[in-house]
Amino acid sequence: MTIRSVFVSTVLAVAMTLSAFASDINGQWTATFNTQIGEQHYTYTLKADGEMLTGTAKNDRGSTEITNGTIKGDDVSFTENLDFQGNQLVITYTGKISGDELKLTRKVGDFATEELTAKRVK
Repeated sequence: MTIRSVFVSTVLAVAMTLSAFASDINGQWTATFNTQIGEQHYTYTLKADGEMLTGTAKNDRGSTEITNGTIKGDDVSFTENLDFQGNQLVITYTGKISGDELKLTRKVGDFATEELTAKRVK
């Protein structure tokens, strides 16, 4: 075996090991949190395909598709395009997954920034 083939084999083994440690975000997550317009109840249904994240965000007013979703290791980000009283409102989420908790910062347009923790539905 040449040094080059040993190097390539090592790199592949490390890459496979790191992908095995990628966080499992697939499934449903629920969160209740306070906002400027009152208490919000959300259910997020998330599905990862590699680093691409898709799904829905459902609250008391309806359900929206998640867009621009990514997951890289334990870092998560996605966008919810909400129709709020006839106005389009972009909500951007960033955060980290840790086991059965998803800690998110939610930026609601230019109006508010909120912190929330979603729990995995078992």
